[in-house]
Amino acid sequence: MTIKKEYLKIKSFFVEWARTLDRGLLWAILALIICGIFLAFSAYPVVAEKVIKSKDTFYFVKKQLFFLVPSIVLMFGVSMLSPKHIRRIAFLVFVCFFILLIGTLLFGVEVKGAKRWLYFPGGSIQPSEFIKPAFAVVCAWIFASGRLIKGFPGIPIAGGIYAAVIALLLLQPDFGMSITISAIWGSQLFLAGISFLWIIVLSVLAVGGVCAAYLFLPHVHSRIDRFLNPETGDSFQVKKSLEALHNAGWFGRGPGEGIVKGDLPDAHTDFILAVAAEEYGFILGIFIVVLFAFIVFRGFYVMSKEKNLFNMLAVAGLLTQFGVQAFINMASTLELIPTKGMTLPFISYGGSSLLSLAFGLGVILSLTRRHPTQGGLE
Repeated sequence: MTIKKEYLKIKSFFVEWARTLDRGLLWAILALIICGIFLAFSAYPVVAEKVIKSKDTFYFVKKQLFFLVPSIVLMFGVSMLSPKHIRRIAFLVFVCFFILLIGTLLFGVEVKGAKRWLYFPGGSIQPSEFIKPAFAVVCAWIFASGRLIKGFPGIPIAGGIYAAVIALLLLQPDFGMSITISAIWGSQLFLAGISFLWIIVLSVLAVGGVCAAYLFLPHVHSRIDRFLNPETGDSFQVKKSLEALHNAGWFGRGPGEGIVKGDLPDAHTDFILAVAAEEYGFILGIFIVVLFAFIVFRGFYVMSKEKNLFNMLAVAGLLTQFGVQAFINMASTLELIPTKGMTLPFISYGGSSLLSLAFGLGVILSLTRRHPTQGGLE
């Protein structure tokens, strides 16, 4: 009898969870994951063969699938959690990876002038990837507490956390990740409510930060100069990417017939969209862009109906992260902005990226579930 009751209780939980999920968001995310798997078999084998000289052409494909399975499990698992549990887990994740972020500066291996990875026997990890979703949830918690708890200094505490994270990212240096974290914090601060004067002050500081990065960070200076005048430096990858897009047409060269993936070292990461467009045409490229746009706009639409301040701020921060990351990757491929090494969510290769994105989207699915909420923290 007890076993039957437990079974019915578990069944009821899963039925309620499935019923309250936003189906539009869920199906769009799954479609994006399927596109990523599809493109992995197109782009990754050539990169494994020509760049790392691996005899196993499916080396990158196997590693991506190895991380994809736990990522999907993580996303669905997090989507079942309550806001209280999400806050606690995000806080623990933030503290752990903040410490690892410090460790990256001390023990990380420098690659292309930056220390962003911690290497260990059998693998590596990029702590900054996991900082992003955890930072969004923790700051949402702090901003909401500042609004709902009298005397709680929410904005100063969130500002201090933001400054600490940005300082560590700039020391790596990682300007693109700094922009993403700034976008998360700025969107949440705006929604939490600040005066117009502070908006002007922060906007001026943001412009000043970009100018300072150009003046004092050599790699930022170089990339902006190459963007403004391609003749001043090596722009081989961007030129090849644009050439692939130009020759793609509506239906592409055909599966496996792309050329650009054999020329670009970063065809499986930064320029995966060029590979997709060249082989499958503008149709698939536009479909991927539409998927990203749908997830962001659908998420903000559902968020606009939310009464719980923490839920609203957390979802807004995570959607901003997701949208900014996708925009930076795609805009770099199209030479709309200076190149920046940032993965295309669920499409580009990368275990750290997959796991961190799965956590963030799991939180979004959880906090956008249809259930009655109050205006407090719950």
